[in-house]
Amino acid sequence: MVLQDFEPFIGEHCETTATACLLRQLGISFSEPMLFGIGQGLGFIIWNMKTMPFPFIGGRIKTDSITKNICENLALQLHVKETSSLRKAWSHITEPLISGQAVGLKLDCYHLDYFTNKIHFAGHYVAMYGYDDKDAFLIDTKQQGSRVKTSLDSLAKARNEKGPMSSKNKSYTIQKLHPLPEIKGVISKAIHANAVDYLNPPIKNIGYKGIEKASTEIKKWFATSQDIETEFKTAAMLMERAGTGGALFRNFYRDFLKECLDILGTKKLYAAHENFKTIASLWSEISTLFTEVAKTANPKYITQSSTLLSQLSKLEKETMERLVNISF
Repeated sequence: MVLQDFEPFIGEHCETTATACLLRQLGISFSEPMLFGIGQGLGFIIWNMKTMPFPFIGGRIKTDSITKNICENLALQLHVKETSSLRKAWSHITEPLISGQAVGLKLDCYHLDYFTNKIHFAGHYVAMYGYDDKDAFLIDTKQQGSRVKTSLDSLAKARNEKGPMSSKNKSYTIQKLHPLPEIKGVISKAIHANAVDYLNPPIKNIGYKGIEKASTEIKKWFATSQDIETEFKTAAMLMERAGTGGALFRNFYRDFLKECLDILGTKKLYAAHENFKTIASLWSEISTLFTEVAKTANPKYITQSSTLLSQLSKLEKETMERLVNISF
């Protein structure tokens, strides 16, 4: 059973890619940075996960929230299903597919056949558009190949995995029951809400406070690492390209603000957009420094990274304070 004429969204981040595939079926088409911005996605977290040998550095808000925010802001109906039953979990996929709807899935990418970097990460998202008696047909990020497939057995394991960020075989579909609201109001509301949340982190490892904490935590990580080359190389890749760390999401928010400048027809966002150009480049510089750490194990690159993180904490806080105080 495969959806005919299914047009995938080619994206860089797993959740926005999966959700954009579902939206495209509804005739809703936005750029990935716009979806990220409407989803109030900008954030930060540093977290020592038991399933990873090094700290998890994330540049977005918590899992599941971006799609929820997108649907709320666009007046769409989000249907989320979870179950501990493998039988019911499979029916949660097959029922919408048979009716012609693609399905979003949250799972642990460790088990997916096409993933070569085997790290447990249960906050990964894909869109599923079909299956046969052996395989599931999925849309993942362009880094992973966009149109991919994995065995039904591996898919079941990935969906049912336990641990940090995991859900009970979570799947979701989206319905459009009303006309979309006016986009200017949507983006102004999303910018303000994202800034408010970013500036009020509930704990010190989130938001700008988390970035400042990361400036000291990476020194501890370097000092205790069991495999500097592999850990820092992987962290650099995740940060810059794979959809968890700071650089990719700061690129998104920079480009989101540029689109907003054009849509709103105001220069009020100009300074924030310029700041995010700098912010995005500094995050890319940190990922480059992490790569040098992996190659050389030279502590000077950790010291440089730490200094940049402290600068970024201040600059991001200042920029989000600017955004929260803008009246559109």
